[in-house]
Amino acid sequence: MRSGSLHNLRQRGQTGGMTIPSLTLNDGRSIPSLGLGTYKLDGVDGTSAMTAAIDSGYRLLDTALNYGNEREVGDAVRAAADLPEPVTREELVVTSKLPGRHHGYDEAIASLEESLGNLRLDYVDLYLIHWPLPKVDRYVDAWRGLIELRDRGLARSIGVSNFTPAHLTRLIEETGVTPAVNQVELHPRFPQTELREFHAKHSIVTESWSPLGSRHADFTDEPVIRDVASELGVTPTQVVLRWHVQVGAIPLPKSGDRDRQRENLDVFGFELTREHLDAIATLESGRLWGGDPETHEEF
Repeated sequence: MRSGSLHNLRQRGQTGGMTIPSLTLNDGRSIPSLGLGTYKLDGVDGTSAMTAAIDSGYRLLDTALNYGNEREVGDAVRAAADLPEPVTREELVVTSKLPGRHHGYDEAIASLEESLGNLRLDYVDLYLIHWPLPKVDRYVDAWRGLIELRDRGLARSIGVSNFTPAHLTRLIEETGVTPAVNQVELHPRFPQTELREFHAKHSIVTESWSPLGSRHADFTDEPVIRDVASELGVTPTQVVLRWHVQVGAIPLPKSGDRDRQRENLDVFGFELTREHLDAIATLESGRLWGGDPETHEEF
C-alpha cells in the first residue's frame, strides 16, 4: 500500500460504529488519521479526560517531555485496559517528543529513556524531534540518535516536528533515513501547501498541531466555515477537522470534554466538496503563533 494512503481501521469505543481511517507511514506502520492533543491535560483530571477519549474511540495520543504530562498519558494507557470495552497497549499509538535541550546523539537516547520512565512504558509508537533549532545545529546528531532508538525498538517510528523542507532534506541526505512524520502548525489560515507537497513527494505524513486555532484566533467563527457547516448539517469545528483530513493531514485537537471529544472524532461520515475546499482556501493569511522554525528556539 502506498505510504500515506488512507485505509480503514475499525476502532472500538463509543463512536457510533464508524470506521476510522488510518494512514500508512513510510516505514510500513499505520497511524490513525485523527488523534488527541494532550497539552495541558495533566493531573488526575487529565488522566480521566484521556481515558474518556480512548473510550470514545481515540487511539492516537500526542504528548511531549516538555508538556509535563507523560506520566498522566501512561496512566491513561493503563486505565484503558480496564474500560468496559478494554483497549490494549498494542491498539494505541503513543507519541512523545525530544526537547531542544536534549539535541545530540547521546542526549536523544537518554531523553527517550527519561520519557519512557515517565510514561512507564517499554516503547513509544512515534518519537519526534520537537523543533529543529538550526542555530544550535545539532538536529542531525539528534536524528541519528532517534534512528538508534528505532533500531533498539524503543521507538517504533520516528519523525520530526516543525521542520522545513530544507531541514528535512538535510536529514535525508546526511543519514539516508526519511522521517515518517512531520508535525507542524497547519490550519485553514496556514495550509502549508508547499510543505505538504514536499511531504507527499517523500512519503512523509503530515500532522497538524493546534488544528482549530485558539480562543484568541478561532476561525470556526469565520462565515465561510459556518456556511459550509450549515449546508452539511455539521458543526464548524467538524468542518475544520474534516478539512485537515481531506488535505491529507492528521489533526490533533485537544479537548478534556467527553462530548467535544466525540464531536471532534465524528468527521468521517461526510465530505467537503471541491467548492467547499476552494471557499475555505480564501482564509489563508499566515501563521497564528509566530513559530518560524528558522528562528524559534524552545528548549
